[in-house]
Amino acid sequence: MKICIASDSHDRADPLLAAAQAAARDGATALIHCGDVIGANTLRPLDTLALTVHVVHGNNLGDALALARLAAASQGRLHYHGGEAELVLGGRRIYVTHYPHQARGMACTGDYDLVCCGHSHAAETTRQPDIRGERTWLVNPGTVAGIAGAPATWILGDLERMRFEIRTL
Repeated sequence: MKICIASDSHDRADPLLAAAQAAARDGATALIHCGDVIGANTLRPLDTLALTVHVVHGNNLGDALALARLAAASQGRLHYHGGEAELVLGGRRIYVTHYPHQARGMACTGDYDLVCCGHSHAAETTRQPDIRGERTWLVNPGTVAGIAGAPATWILGDLERMRFEIRTL
């Protein structure tokens, strides 16, 4: 199963849609957004794609009620999880938060195959050592909107092969 991992769209729907479209062309069936969506309308253009969308909020929350209402009206295609999410996609256990410090801590537990975060606007993929003596994938897609001079980035993930590729818009 392939997924699109994005974060920090900061109310900019066009780059988020562009990343989702590119991921869908490459076979992605789900999108994980690691926070700082801000406005629910940022997610509306994703309705045109056959992707299941999972969203957490970040420190720039915006209108949580509008996000919840949009999710409720989406017929199961959009899931708004609040501040964090625990998912199972493609048989993989995934934890999603906005905050890198929280993500690092959760990756150390060894309870997840993949931990996703945002906030820093810097894309990174790494294998975090965990308490089981193994390594958990820890990925941060950066900012899909290219905020504050950072490049506009997202990640295409392959959950079968556990490969994560940073992509630039």
